Amino acid sequence: MPDPSVSGPLNGVRILDLTHVWAGPLAVRFLSDLGAEVVRIEAPDSRGPREYSIDPIGGWLGGEHGDEPWNDNAAFVKLMRNRRSLCLDLKTDTGRTTFLNLVEHADVVMENFSARAMPSLNLGYDVLRQANPNIICVSMPGYGASGPLRDRVAYGPTVEVMSGFTAMMGYGPDEPRNTAMALMDPVTGTHAAAAVLTALRKRDAEGLGLRVEISLHEGGVTYNGPWLVDEQRGQAPHCIGNRHPEMAPHGIYRCAGDDEWIAIACADDEEWLNLCRVVPGLDAKMTVDERHAAEDGIGTTVFEWTSLRNKHEAAQELQNAGVSAGPVNNVPDMNADPQVKAREFFALFERYDVPMPGNPIKMEGLDQNQWTRCPRLGEDNASVLKDWLGMEDAAIADLAAQNVIAEKPPA
Repeated sequence: MPDPSVSGPLNGVRILDLTHVWAGPLAVRFLSDLGAEVVRIEAPDSRGPREYSIDPIGGWLGGEHGDEPWNDNAAFVKLMRNRRSLCLDLKTDTGRTTFLNLVEHADVVMENFSARAMPSLNLGYDVLRQANPNIICVSMPGYGASGPLRDRVAYGPTVEVMSGFTAMMGYGPDEPRNTAMALMDPVTGTHAAAAVLTALRKRDAEGLGLRVEISLHEGGVTYNGPWLVDEQRGQAPHCIGNRHPEMAPHGIYRCAGDDEWIAIACADDEEWLNLCRVVPGLDAKMTVDERHAAEDGIGTTVFEWTSLRNKHEAAQELQNAGVSAGPVNNVPDMNADPQVKAREFFALFERYDVPMPGNPIKMEGLDQNQWTRCPRLGEDNASVLKDWLGMEDAAIADLAAQNVIAEKPPA
């Protein structure tokens, strides 16, 4: 039933979220931002131990961890808004039974474990479908649910190198690189969010649930660029760093200041002429082929101009002249970007008023003022079990006494 206090096109859709790391939580965040009611099913140790020996990636919410470090992991919190947390141990018979009772009342179950994880808990699609024939199950195993690699555990960087991206990263064939950001995760997360919307529409039309499977590996292959076509046509591609096969000049140039840079791209002869009007020493008569051949020298001349200028001022001057250019922003730059601030993209609703990325989708009926912060582990145990299953306080207390539900990691 839709929640009258929440807007968004997915208001009334119920999702059980078993995802972890990045791809799955990002997909669910897209859907929760659109108004879906999400209950996050968390293992007692899913957020880490009670005591941390090292700082997590991204550090702590507010700068340092408090009395509950498992609730202060900034990278985790960033992905977990608009959810309720039910800390439920699925490895117990009672926990598994409780989860299947929740499935009866859900529209979607989402997970991105390895292909063997849910079947090993006896919670594969066939079991979930018995509990609810209308359930939509979304799984995101690294290499898919079939094939010789199905049982491999996968993370973004390890999948990326198999997708074809790494072969084209770097400045030459002897220096392969990856994106260092697990690019397959946001790619797959975006695919998964779109797949859920498609599956909901299909269910509305046909009246039955279905299983949706998305492979991180195949998601990456899908996003390969023109080099994939070149290879198929017998034209072996090669790494060209920041350069472009058609545009010249095209690259990143150092500006005044400590590690400050600007990106410049000349898409055609008109932009080249505009660049020549701004940067002294360039030959406006050069064709694109001549520019490609002389790109090293052009880069030196452009650097002599950019190195004397602030990256923001240089970008503005070039844009005013009709040249595609933009400053290379670090995180403080991004938070302070006037474009981002004008559109109120970052939301201040977490504890300590830490700015968190908003949703790039803007449409009538979406209001980030309705968003809720990342819940503490198990914060909503009682309310979810009461709202979804009608459990009494005594039954909930009994689950807590059996350690089936919890509010802290195990000691």
